[in-house]
Amino acid sequence: MSQETIDRLLDPIPIPKVVRVEQTFERPKLTDVEGELKTKMSARDITAKITPGMSVALAVGSRGITDLPLVVKGVVAAVKDAGGVPFIVPAMGSHGGATAEGQKEMLIGMGIREDYVGAPIRATMDTVVVGESEDGLPCNIDKYAYEADGIVIINRVKPHVAFRGPFESGLMKMVTIGLGKQKGADICHELGFGKMAHNIPAIGRVVIEKTNILFAVGILENAYHEVCRIEVLMKDEIEKAEPGLQEEAKRLSPRLYFDQLDVLIIDEIGKDISGTGFDTNMVGRYHTPYASGGPQITRVSVLDITDRSHGNGNGLGILDFTTRRAYDKFVFEMTYPNSLTSTVPMSVKIPMVLKNDEHAIQAAIKTCNILDKTKVRFVRIKNTVAVKEIEVSENLLEEVEKSPFMRVISEPYALNFNEKGNLF
Repeated sequence: MSQETIDRLLDPIPIPKVVRVEQTFERPKLTDVEGELKTKMSARDITAKITPGMSVALAVGSRGITDLPLVVKGVVAAVKDAGGVPFIVPAMGSHGGATAEGQKEMLIGMGIREDYVGAPIRATMDTVVVGESEDGLPCNIDKYAYEADGIVIINRVKPHVAFRGPFESGLMKMVTIGLGKQKGADICHELGFGKMAHNIPAIGRVVIEKTNILFAVGILENAYHEVCRIEVLMKDEIEKAEPGLQEEAKRLSPRLYFDQLDVLIIDEIGKDISGTGFDTNMVGRYHTPYASGGPQITRVSVLDITDRSHGNGNGLGILDFTTRRAYDKFVFEMTYPNSLTSTVPMSVKIPMVLKNDEHAIQAAIKTCNILDKTKVRFVRIKNTVAVKEIEVSENLLEEVEKSPFMRVISEPYALNFNEKGNLF
């Protein structure tokens, strides 16, 4: 009887026709990622840091960075050419269910396979404490990385989804939290995100000082999820150079060119997209008070969780509605360690679960607090990485046409649902 009541409440809610819109952003792009990496490593003479037989741990994280397997393969080849013996360590804090096998599977799922990159993955959750920060916090590092003769950090630099500072998501965070594994992540998060901007560099500089980090590869992506810059930094350059890379990353970040919406539909979220499943900066929804900005959106529905997220539904709790399909993918054991470590339970709460895509969309429209539902300001995106093309309701056409950054690329059409009420 309860489902019949929900059907009765939602079935009459009109869903607007939409048009496809192309958004344009600044688009610097590397046409030869492999060649650029080789050039940058050669310019820094990394071979001088590596001696024959030297074991080198490459720290690689859980994000779906474009060309990450190619970059890792290039670093592996350079280490081998210098006579070193490279291997991969998952540098991802509590991701992958905070298990060694889960973290290894995440890397393999992103294309970091031994047969492609040329080096094995050695995964453990064990850490070694190498010192204390100025505040007395223990500084952990992955046991296999610690035992290696050298360490290389590989990561994208981008804005964080929960706090602001000169070091957000990037190289220093990977040193502190990624290589710190669950223990290091737990310590860094213990006092909340209000202390993160301080704790990340405070712990990171101790790890850099006390371990044999050889160099770091910093990757920047443009708004089209394309690699646009690669920097190779020696260990003593990381703290000085990363804030500048962070500022450039913020300038290049994608966005939605609307300041206010009634409804946003996100087809998918996942750990491969963002630590919180989606870019909170783009959606204007945050799980901490230490970040702000973005559009004002009354209701947000998410329809699915990516397969690469391996059941980690982190981020669902920040949004309003989801589908039974996404809920069925939600694995507590993969998701909760992330929230328990970050000390932010909000992000893993379960939003209202509807039987299909159509109802998840209609529920957002019904509850967006406008009298005339046919005038809903409505946008649909695939995820917060792929926003080159989006769908917007017809009543936003005037704003689209006035913007130098958007153009209409289709005639109006109705969203197409299958017999189960899910979008094609």
